[in-house]
Amino acid sequence: MALFGTDGVRGLANGQLLTAELALHLAQATAVVLGQGRIADARRTVGKRLTAVVARDPRISGHFLSAAVEAGLASSGVDVLDAGTLPTPAAAFLISDVDADFGVMISASHNAAPDNGIKIFARGGVKLPDLVEQRIEEHIESGEKLQPTGGDVGRVIRFADAEDRYVMHLLASLPHRLDGIHVVLDCANGAASGASPEVFTAAGAKVTVIGADPDGLNINDGVGSTHLDKLAAEVIRVGADVGIAHDGDADRCLAVDAQGNIIDGDQIMAILAVAMKSRGKLVDDTLVATVMSNLGLHVAMREQGITVRQTAVGDRYVLEDMTAGGYSLGGEQSGHVIMSEFATTGDGLLTGLHLVAEMARQKKSIAELASIMTVYPQVMINVKDVDKDAVSDHAGVQAAVKDVEAQLGATGRVLLRKSGTEPLVRVMVEAADAETANSHAESLAETVRRHLAL
Repeated sequence: MALFGTDGVRGLANGQLLTAELALHLAQATAVVLGQGRIADARRTVGKRLTAVVARDPRISGHFLSAAVEAGLASSGVDVLDAGTLPTPAAAFLISDVDADFGVMISASHNAAPDNGIKIFARGGVKLPDLVEQRIEEHIESGEKLQPTGGDVGRVIRFADAEDRYVMHLLASLPHRLDGIHVVLDCANGAASGASPEVFTAAGAKVTVIGADPDGLNINDGVGSTHLDKLAAEVIRVGADVGIAHDGDADRCLAVDAQGNIIDGDQIMAILAVAMKSRGKLVDDTLVATVMSNLGLHVAMREQGITVRQTAVGDRYVLEDMTAGGYSLGGEQSGHVIMSEFATTGDGLLTGLHLVAEMARQKKSIAELASIMTVYPQVMINVKDVDKDAVSDHAGVQAAVKDVEAQLGATGRVLLRKSGTEPLVRVMVEAADAETANSHAESLAETVRRHLAL
């Protein structure tokens, strides 16, 4: 059984995979696996039960899935702190803040409302290693579970001040207030609909809000970080200085400037990296990004004396590299930005606050700050029905890649990446102009198609 993907268990809620029964069994297996550690044993020795934080985004299926998770945990002797509707990064923070043993977030992030997911965080609010996820899957198959009775069963307790704790944490992280800046917030009708307007207002910004009326079915529906048109239009309509967009569970942040132009995750990381370096907060003057980050980010950081480390695509790989090296900033072009001094995962509210704080500190527009980086045109072509596993070894394909790289020199970049789920190769080319990028991408895509067709 392979349940876990790159970001927990995700699928159509109440469909074949993601049922109440699975949520119950997943919680019971998690209690067994995460309850076997030395810290857990020490807690039992002193008569203290294990504790877990459970939160969800506002999609309607979160009600029955969180109820099933909480039932599975409580029936296993775990006390549950029910945090209600909160962003994913809030759940991760609270696990550490209240010294819980682990936590569970019910969310499908930027997916549409019919989908949902279950993310499990270990002690300290960090994502589970692959090996631990495999052990949980094995325990689901074996059916092994804890089944205490009487006073040893767990309690489900309302975590009444969960959002307040998170908001205070965000405010305490700020290096500068946001007074004098008009911000439009797009909360994606998601988990940030309460906390984001509250914290930006408390930090001193003038706030206009869209996408903050969740009804359980409208999450990410035409709003949020995957649909920026409404945010751009609202920023222009009200004459705001900047727009900040979250996704459904608020672990992402993208922005738009006063003219409605998109500021993506690479540009946000560039702004934050330079700001953190100037304050001595950028560990080893290093930024961690994925192989999909724009060449313009590498050029800009090199000019600023900042090293860019590259990882595979996925925020979990960024975090692994950051943790191994003790780095303080990393993220993805999609807007997952990790500031490890304050968070163990991508946090869209934290990112947005620090981005706007830098506008206030320097008294510059977001467009001026983003101009530190030139975004190189990037063309992506998905080549379907090919032998994706041969792409890195095929002599003809690799010769074509080297030829294009030689032609581009320092003014471009080539990346061929196989899909993790389909017989598909993604051909990405960056160049100084769109015509050149498109021409080389089309040529390489045809080469892949000709040599690797199934």
